[in-house]
Amino acid sequence: MSSGPKTSAQTVTLAGGCFWCLEAAYNTIRGVTEVIPGYAGGTTPDPTYWDVVGGTTGHAEVVQVSFDPAIITLEEILDIFWAIHDPTTPNRQGSDVGTQYRSMILYDGEEQKKVAERSIAAVAKLWPHPIVTELVPLEAFYPAEEYHRNYFERNPSQAYCQVVINPKLKHLREQFAAKLKS
Repeated sequence: MSSGPKTSAQTVTLAGGCFWCLEAAYNTIRGVTEVIPGYAGGTTPDPTYWDVVGGTTGHAEVVQVSFDPAIITLEEILDIFWAIHDPTTPNRQGSDVGTQYRSMILYDGEEQKKVAERSIAAVAKLWPHPIVTELVPLEAFYPAEEYHRNYFERNPSQAYCQVVINPKLKHLREQFAAKLKS
């Protein structure tokens, strides 16, 4: 029996500031099958959005990105991650400040950890400041409230979407045009 390429979906959990930005970006990528905003990396069970933005839960705003590795690899998912946030600013992305906005890769298994370690080492050579992205095992993921799902798609004219998310999507389109859904 030969072992062909893996085609079953994989999932990685990423934190890079506001989950609305990450969700909007990954929703445009070919091979990404689902993006779920949520909370991870802290100690409070079943946190709410208001718990997390209060900064006392230890959780960060994250997205779980499910993808088909026959179409897009974890390495490529991480390349996009580095392009859509600043991994050198501790506990902040732009005007979003606090541990809930930190940069983090929450891996599921040793293979994801190894891929993430290689990715961090490669991207560290490209930034003028040290990478502060945390690399930690995923302990628990708590999906965000329904009103956070597809936030950008449902609220494109909202100020945050116009001022923060749209420029990230423009940058993504310029850098990863070949990876975008048609």
